[in-house]
Amino acid sequence: MPVNPATTIEITAFDWVPDFARGFVRDLRPRWACEEIGLDYAERLISAVDRPPEHFRDQPWGQVPVLCDGDVHLFESGAILLHLAEKDERLLPRDPQGRATVTSWLFAAYNSVEPAMFELSTVDLFAAGEPWAKLRRPGLMDFIRARFGRLAEALGDRPYLAGDFSVADIAMATVLREGIESGAVAEHPQLEAYLARCLERPAFDRALKAQLAAFREEAGPAER
Repeated sequence: MPVNPATTIEITAFDWVPDFARGFVRDLRPRWACEEIGLDYAERLISAVDRPPEHFRDQPWGQVPVLCDGDVHLFESGAILLHLAEKDERLLPRDPQGRATVTSWLFAAYNSVEPAMFELSTVDLFAAGEPWAKLRRPGLMDFIRARFGRLAEALGDRPYLAGDFSVADIAMATVLREGIESGAVAEHPQLEAYLARCLERPAFDRALKAQLAAFREEAGPAER
């Protein structure tokens, strides 16, 4: 996105990832938050193939995103989302209960839902064909269905998790996207509608396009 010369926000992202990961790398989350509130940011693109040694000082496992806001440096997308949300009540309400509700749901996305999505990606992608993965998948899908069912029940008839759109919805929507291909989201029409509502937001579209535009084929491994 265009960068205001006065901007102090810098998001570290990868300049290449495999096709299956495009649109799902977690720098999408702070990009989306910035787009929602019109906050300019700069990209710092690094190699996913040969990660620079200094990056491990900012992110111990060499992952992205990392956010620099002036003299403040953060890693982990949840922490980054909370930091950005402090800048605008459109992402985080200022009343105590509203703030608590949004914060609770943000943590729920990453602690109660995303671990199962991680495991599903391992079973369906990284360990596909392994005997243990085939045995694990039915039980894992049962767990995901139950978890999604309780999420749908908790959402009720609200358009977003805390009523109005917030940083919690950025967290939850990016997690739920990882369950689309498995069909798990579609089994819960209420969640499918909620996810569609989130992903139809213009800010998400801008964030996704910005991430995809950053990838360069020449930055990938020499032989793939």
